[in-house]
Amino acid sequence: MELVLERHYDREVKAFKERPKNIYDLLQQNVHYRPNQIALIYENQSITYKELWQQVEWLSHHLVYQYGLKKGDKIAAVLGNSIEYCLLIYACAHMGAVLVPLNTRLKEKELEYMINHSQAKAIVVDSEFFSPINHLKNNFLINRVEHFFLIDKKKEFVNNGFYSFHSLIQKTKDAKRIIRTSQEDDPLFIMYTSGTTGLPKGAVGSHFGIIHSLINYESAFRLTSDTRTLIAVPLFHVTGLIGQLLLMAKVGGTAVLMRRHKTNEYVDLLFDHKISFLFNVPTIYTMALTHERFKIEACESVRCIAYGGAPMPRATMDQLRQTFNHASLHNCYGATETCSPTTIMPMNHPESKMMSVGLPVLGAEVKVINERGEECPPNYPGELLIKGAMVIEGYWDNEEANKKSFEDAFWKSGDVAAVDEDGFVYIMDRKKDMINRGGEKIFSIEIENVLHLHPKILEAAVVGVADKLFGEVVKAFIVPLKGEMILEKEVKQFVAERLADYKVPAEVEFLKELKKNPNGKILKNLLRTSVKS
Repeated sequence: MELVLERHYDREVKAFKERPKNIYDLLQQNVHYRPNQIALIYENQSITYKELWQQVEWLSHHLVYQYGLKKGDKIAAVLGNSIEYCLLIYACAHMGAVLVPLNTRLKEKELEYMINHSQAKAIVVDSEFFSPINHLKNNFLINRVEHFFLIDKKKEFVNNGFYSFHSLIQKTKDAKRIIRTSQEDDPLFIMYTSGTTGLPKGAVGSHFGIIHSLINYESAFRLTSDTRTLIAVPLFHVTGLIGQLLLMAKVGGTAVLMRRHKTNEYVDLLFDHKISFLFNVPTIYTMALTHERFKIEACESVRCIAYGGAPMPRATMDQLRQTFNHASLHNCYGATETCSPTTIMPMNHPESKMMSVGLPVLGAEVKVINERGEECPPNYPGELLIKGAMVIEGYWDNEEANKKSFEDAFWKSGDVAAVDEDGFVYIMDRKKDMINRGGEKIFSIEIENVLHLHPKILEAAVVGVADKLFGEVVKAFIVPLKGEMILEKEVKQFVAERLADYKVPAEVEFLKELKKNPNGKILKNLLRTSVKS
């Protein structure tokens, strides 16, 4: 794949010379080459690429000609995974509109801020999440929004100013073709980050950046039109949206959708639909591997397993290899700001690199800098900076964040990393998760990896807690395996036998579960809050 230097968003980046120009082009290509291929499966529904394309055409027509939405208008979505969500995504790509996918777990004030900040002109909500949006609407708290659309198959809700989304995907006799004027640098989404410090930031992802991510995923994973993926993570995250849904459109494969992750259902769908490609955070794999079905039935269909978003314990990797012995394993690292991947573990790599997150994707540049802004030598940790076609243009309406987060065309990740002499990247920790014990820098990931080796531990998370003598010390939160008992002294001894004494947890707390976000990431901020309270 030939790379050429091009200028985008006033940055010079390496871009693929041959590439689609728009996400909607991917859908049209599949209609041309494989119209009867199943594109989406959800519960008892399935839809071919031709049927998907037709419904997107009708949806786009109604939104443009009936409701006056146009290129650049923002459409907020408060939706669980569904076929309707996928239709909306492709309609935005077709119309040149900008999708604002919102986390369904957000509280009302958070939704109010993001809807207003993004300047959303329309909202699509499904009945499960109707109440907070209806309250915001009735109290005139989101006054920029002109059109409200409701997905309500049971028709339990009174109209109340909400239009039926399903009426928008009905065939119309006088449907006009939409003439797309979108350029590849135009945005497809504004996706809000978690906002752990200050207000959430809206990352602006373009067709250009997303397409480069899709090309890199397709090449690294060697996916084809026979690929079937199971989407258990939300479509309002880049992994579900880009790393699975849109990736299937790029390769012409099939996406099986789950409304939300449930371990029993996940494992059953994996077997029943002969899923070949998995992409999840490690916790989803950890929970799935405990399922009884794997003990009595071999899963032969899975050929590729990707993971990211959190460290994968070595013990879980070994279990994945044993359970899915026909699959290649790919550690991936990325962020909303990089339209998903920055690095991907290649198909063939030395065993010694197993704990790496892989090599930078084609066209990407990475560097590690110290606190003085100087580039670090190989294997020396510092902050990871990233440049490439997949990096977002910036944050929506947030000049201050753009100045802080971008430097000489590089995005400052906030992650502590090291790059070895062969170019493999190792993520050591989030800067905010690194523990400083009396001047000794401790990476929580290192301790978590050791804890996951313990035969009685299902999950573990490590944070720093205040200490009068050392400033901070290590605290471990442990979820034991079902039916197992483990003592605090046993945990400490296990770590002490494998790591330096200052890395041994000063405190250990046992929990029934670790709180996670919809994508399956452990919410360490909640663990820190529980410590303070």
